[in-house]
Parts: sequence; C-alpha cells; structure tokens
Amino acid sequence: MKYIALLILKILRVRIDTKNIPKEAEKCVLLFAPHTSAFDFVVGRLALTVMGVKTIFLIKKEMFWFPLGSLLKSLGGMPIDRKHVRNFTSHAANLIKEKNEIAFLIAPEGTRALNPKWKKGFYYIAQEANVPIVLGYLDYRSRRGGMGPVFYPTNNYEADIVEIEKFYYGMQGKHKGQFNLENYPYAHPEWLAKKR
Repeated sequence: MKYIALLILKILRVRIDTKNIPKEAEKCVLLFAPHTSAFDFVVGRLALTVMGVKTIFLIKKEMFWFPLGSLLKSLGGMPIDRKHVRNFTSHAANLIKEKNEIAFLIAPEGTRALNPKWKKGFYYIAQEANVPIVLGYLDYRSRRGGMGPVFYPTNNYEADIVEIEKFYYGMQGKHKGQFNLENYPYAHPEWLAKKR
C-alpha cells in the first residue's frame, strides 16, 4: 500500500518528508493544517500511509453509511455523535490514553472555510491526555507535506498558540485564501527553492 500511495502522491506532485518523523508521533495529537478542501483528507491519508503513522480521527456518525463507513473505519475513523458527547475533550483524551501507540489527527481550524481563529480543542485534548502536539502540514504553496516540530503545552494557551501558528505562516491550502495564516511572511522559504 505504501508504494501505491507514493505513486499517487507523485502523480499529484506532492512531496512528503518521510525523513523527519518525530518519535513523539507514536502517541500525540497530530495537527493537520492547512485544511481547506475535502481532498486534503485523501492526500493526508496517503501521506500518513507513506510515513507509516497510525492515526485515529473522529468524524460525525452520519458519515458512517454503507459502504463509506467501512472505508472510514479502515482508515482510522471513529464515529462520534456530537449531540450526545458532553465533553468532547475528555472523550478524545480517553481515546488516546487507551492506546499504546496512536496519533490523534485533528484539523485545528475546525472547518474547511476561512476561520480567523483556530479551535482550542486540540490543545486541551493534548493537555488532558498528557501527550505532545506534533505539527503536521500539507502546504500547497511548496507542494510539501510532513511533520514539523513537536510542541509540549505549557498551560498558557495564548502564548503557545502564537508559537504553534508561526510554523504555519505563509502556508497555503488547496483553496487559496481560505487559510488564516496564508498572508504572513512565509516561514519556510527554503521549501520553495526545492519545489518540484
């Protein structure tokens, strides 16, 4: 499956960094940004296959109809009834705690539309599960994807989010203009020099 995923990514002209996968990716909250298109899920899933990272992600239970439900489960999807989960943060943190090795995949924007402020849930999930946050990315400006720095929450969300977002400065989603950090000075100009 890994070689098929690599071939598809090559056809899509997306380069995945398979050399810089932090050890902490074995058990973490894994951010996935920018997220501006449903197609990001396909490319992201292919990238994770190539990187060999086992992930889980929560998706609304309404998506688990036949045959899509079986496919989503095989990819690490877990259905969630958002109307009946009173404390989503604790629910997600418990899922992480129950596993020895798992990356909990989450899009911090919380939507594919432009969102000027990221949702805070990923941060509090990591805190409650006592795991690091790994900064995953899929940047259409440089056509690169992979994992960046590992971040340990300090209990100061306002200061921490500034540091986390700096890594994503200037990155672009599939749909230009829908990522809130797109217009900042590009944090990774060296990637553009290596762009294929």
